[in-house]
Amino acid sequence: MIRAARAVAADMTTVGFIGSGMIGGTVARLSVAAGYQVVLSNSRHPDTLKDLAEELGPLARTGTAEEAATAGDLVVISIPVRACPSLPARPLAGRTVLDTGNYYPQRDGHIAELDSGSLTSSGWLQDQLPGAVVVKVFNNIFFKHLRSLARPAGAADRTYLPIAGDDPAAKAAVTEFLDSIGYGAVDAGTLADSWRQEPGSPVYGAPYGPFEDEAGTPASAGQIRTALDAATR
Repeated sequence: MIRAARAVAADMTTVGFIGSGMIGGTVARLSVAAGYQVVLSNSRHPDTLKDLAEELGPLARTGTAEEAATAGDLVVISIPVRACPSLPARPLAGRTVLDTGNYYPQRDGHIAELDSGSLTSSGWLQDQLPGAVVVKVFNNIFFKHLRSLARPAGAADRTYLPIAGDDPAAKAAVTEFLDSIGYGAVDAGTLADSWRQEPGSPVYGAPYGPFEDEAGTPASAGQIRTALDAATR
């Protein structure tokens, strides 16, 4: 249903993916279902993503991170925070970067600005990619719920995701993209506000149901707004 509703609008649009694991791969699946072309990359050789590209069909191809960065105006970054300094900053200039990442010190090592709270993880990423425009999205939902809760526009049980960013035009583009792949958006503010959707916050995971329930529970815009407003530091 989503594909039928949006295929014409999305047909000539390409989304790049740097990181094609659980969240990245799921967003790629939703993108292809909506008629987008996708370029998949990871930290290894493009051939390691051959099976995923074949599964997704003719709208998907593999490439290097640099090729994914320049493939389209939207680039989904879905890698561990510790790996962000290795991103191809120059090819990402001028792109809207969808940051799905979360900072986990036990995995990423300690980053002083994030430990102190002087920067959010997306703000830290923005500092490393000064030519790009970063929007925080997809970081607060379990990948299996993300896969199963997509609904067409107008559906009574449509699920919403928080987004945060400093550029209104970029947030509008991400909102349109979310709509096309089956989700509504709730504006969570600036990158400095994106701590409200980070791990440990009320909007992180909980509105969509427990991980044990792989189908998930739809979460309305009101539920997401309430959860964001309940966040404290």
